[in-house]
Amino acid sequence: MARIAGVDLPRDKRIEIALTYIHGIGLASSQAILKKAGISPDKRVRDMGPDDVAKVRDVIADHKVEGALRTEVTMNIKRLMDIGCYRGLRHRRGLPAHGQRTHTNARTRRGRRKATVGIRKKTV
Repeated sequence: MARIAGVDLPRDKRIEIALTYIHGIGLASSQAILKKAGISPDKRVRDMGPDDVAKVRDVIADHKVEGALRTEVTMNIKRLMDIGCYRGLRHRRGLPAHGQRTHTNARTRRGRRKATVGIRKKTV
């Protein structure tokens, strides 16, 4: 099992797909990394030798991935909230920040629907 950037890559997948398990690496950047490292994207993770893994690690060292990327994104959001811009206010209130409608939809961002309180029948 190859361990790159603190992530265990799945053994049976192609290396091109397995690299996308690392936070901050998508398919396009995975292909670019493999091209730069000189490794075939069709190769399976289980077939990679230690030297291949080392090549991929060296190329990924130039990218911001996993913890460093998460920290940067969190700090960017915190900066927006601190300066009090519109996007920062939306983040602070837990609402969509990119102009989506909220009258309907937006359940993921707004949370569970609050049940309306009905009138209860009195028991005698």
